[in-house]
Amino acid sequence: MKISTEICSTAKHVGEEKAIELLSRAGFDCWDFSMFEMARIDWSTMKIIEGNHPLSGKDYAAFAKKLRHVADECGIECNQSHAPFPSRIVGTDYIKRAIECTAIAGGKICIVHPDNNSSAEENAEMYNSLLPFAKEHGVKIATENMWNWEKDAPTSCFAACATSKSFCEHINIVNDPYLVACLDLGHAEMRGSGDGAANMIRALGSRLQALHIHDNDQLGDSHQIPFSMKIDFEAIAKALKEINYQGELTLEADRYLGGYTKENVFDGVCELAKSARRLEKLIKEA
Repeated sequence: MKISTEICSTAKHVGEEKAIELLSRAGFDCWDFSMFEMARIDWSTMKIIEGNHPLSGKDYAAFAKKLRHVADECGIECNQSHAPFPSRIVGTDYIKRAIECTAIAGGKICIVHPDNNSSAEENAEMYNSLLPFAKEHGVKIATENMWNWEKDAPTSCFAACATSKSFCEHINIVNDPYLVACLDLGHAEMRGSGDGAANMIRALGSRLQALHIHDNDQLGDSHQIPFSMKIDFEAIAKALKEINYQGELTLEADRYLGGYTKENVFDGVCELAKSARRLEKLIKEA
């Protein structure tokens, strides 16, 4: 089974090109193309703010091509990507750009968040508008389970795809093989958010084609390295084996490297790779 991780947290220390090199050296088979800098959000105004990252400018395709070249030289492949979000703020033009960059980098799946507070029918309008473009580029779109907090309460409330029922509704209503599921294990394990990761894996079955793997205390969305907090990865491994999961094991423990520096970040990347291999072993032995 191939292991992968997002490049955003490593790139904050060393840039995207070096991040890909470090992932390869640490033993990752794949890299997840983080494209949040393509359309940065001012969370106080919920508006896009101007940035100077190559992905946000006219040379975005050349930048994606450069990363593909670096990855090819390092012997590591792009398996999936993450479009900027929130999708309703970012808009379909930037999401299409993310899909295009995914194809250039060699990725097969682009994760596009549903709108947290919209129904399956409402989110289907967005996905159906994107699917023709995605098919032209040979890239599947993956919807992801979201979560919301109740104000001043220690439990979460309904959000799109947060339960097995909602997740399956989102995929079934579109009913297209180019719309698949990316299960965020951390979101699925947040207290009160839904059915729990193992149950959602079984409910999704073959529709589950991508993962966001990280750990938390089941209260906060910590995005920490697996096996460091409270999520039961043995139960998750058993469920993944039961459905014969065919995708990669992709980490999204993007806060884990926050305490590292440019000088020692490779040590942290190696620890992430070890945690992914540990989950792989659990799946094999389940």
